[in-house]
Amino acid sequence: MLPDAVAYLRCPHCGDDLASAERVLRCPRGHAFDVARQGYVSLLRGAATFTGDTAAMVEARTAFLGAGHYDPIARALAAVEPGPGCVVDLGAGTGHYLAAVLDARPGRVGLALDASKNALRRAARAHPRIGAVVCDAWQPLPVRTDAAGLVVNVFAPRNPAELHRVLAPGGTLVVVAPTAAHLGELVSALDLLSVGADKQDGIDDRLAAHFTPVDRRLVEFRMALPHRDVAALVGMGPNAFHDASALPGRIAALTEPVVVTGSVSVTSYSPG
Repeated sequence: MLPDAVAYLRCPHCGDDLASAERVLRCPRGHAFDVARQGYVSLLRGAATFTGDTAAMVEARTAFLGAGHYDPIARALAAVEPGPGCVVDLGAGTGHYLAAVLDARPGRVGLALDASKNALRRAARAHPRIGAVVCDAWQPLPVRTDAAGLVVNVFAPRNPAELHRVLAPGGTLVVVAPTAAHLGELVSALDLLSVGADKQDGIDDRLAAHFTPVDRRLVEFRMALPHRDVAALVGMGPNAFHDASALPGRIAALTEPVVVTGSVSVTSYSPG
């Protein structure tokens, strides 16, 4: 576990600061947390309330993002100017987007927070300035109050009260969410989950008690995907949890390459 990252963490049981000693994190009250040999640490408080990415989903995500198809999203995030503090990625997955932000901000430390140990094994190696932490977005986050100058949330759950607590005054929360047009060609052809036209309004409403939107950009791009990347795209997201028995045949029937639209809103919020 990166020592600089530990400075931004807190004990999930008592809220005290954590300090590192070899491969263990401890708080003054004696709570101890082993750092896994893959580099991440679990700071879960009890059982997680939801299931993170499976090993198969992580493999699919790594392959798809590694091919550069979602680079326009990574560039949009990297362009956001953070306030003082670390960069927190809630629902960080493999750390792909957090690594892009840190590449653009030399000297910054990042915290990759996710419920999936499978994903955090990747995130811990995604960038030399990432600390990878297993936690639950719906529980109190194991991050110090006012620690973050920037919080990133990409296609992931968000806990408004906790995001507000960890974000320093003058910091920014950036939420990336799909629009109704996102992957529209595949939604119809492969019978995938669709995005409601009011999704962004719902996000704004849930954040309204703690955050005010200050900037919103539509990021749209076209992807020409071979069949293997279509399969990876489907397999890395929520559709992976549904019956996929018919998908290989449907994907094989598509004209290759498959032209697909990426369409997301990138919204910056200030703490209210």
